[in-house]
Amino acid sequence: MPVAPSPGGVRVERVVTSGVFELDGGSWEVDNNVWLVGDDTEVLVVDAAHDAPAILEAVGGRRVVAIVCTHGHNDHVNAVGDLVRATGATASLHPDDRVLWDQTQPEPPGGELADGQVFTVGDVDLTVLHTPGHAPGACCLHAPALGVLLSGDTLFSGGPGATGRSFSDFPTIIDSISERLLTLPADTVVLTGHGDTTTIGDEAPHLQEWLDRGH
Repeated sequence: MPVAPSPGGVRVERVVTSGVFELDGGSWEVDNNVWLVGDDTEVLVVDAAHDAPAILEAVGGRRVVAIVCTHGHNDHVNAVGDLVRATGATASLHPDDRVLWDQTQPEPPGGELADGQVFTVGDVDLTVLHTPGHAPGACCLHAPALGVLLSGDTLFSGGPGATGRSFSDFPTIIDSISERLLTLPADTVVLTGHGDTTTIGDEAPHLQEWLDRGH
């Protein structure tokens, strides 16, 4: 579902990258959505996954105002170092996810995310929503001017992010989704960390189904 640009020309672009997610001794081939929110001069990168050259190609000559890591799983941060070195931008992560970050990243993130923090790109503000559950420091970004939520791995088309591995919790992610996300306008487009986009209105009626199935 397309996202209309803001009056100032801020638009959302997607780069799909491929690699390996590793946790708890297992590994899985995955495709990740890397989201770029920006205009012709500056851009914010959400989740530097797998392939820094592909992300940099999409960035082009624009200034990277920030690199936001929605959570610390390796498949969402494994291109951060290369991207930081290439752009000089700061990568920010919620401090509660350092337990995951430190498993795979040799250097600490340059900044910390906090609930309610605002990033500005052109004429668009993106507000950080701390939505733990998939990971303790998992965060989303809400951009009302674009009508979008960048949900990381908190909410997908079809339900919550996975909670069957270390540092995740199903009741916690349900609380995050029901209290922080499903209260957003129904027409909010949800740009997910993997797979297809959805809307808040499409997902909200299924909350009880997710509770009944337990994932």
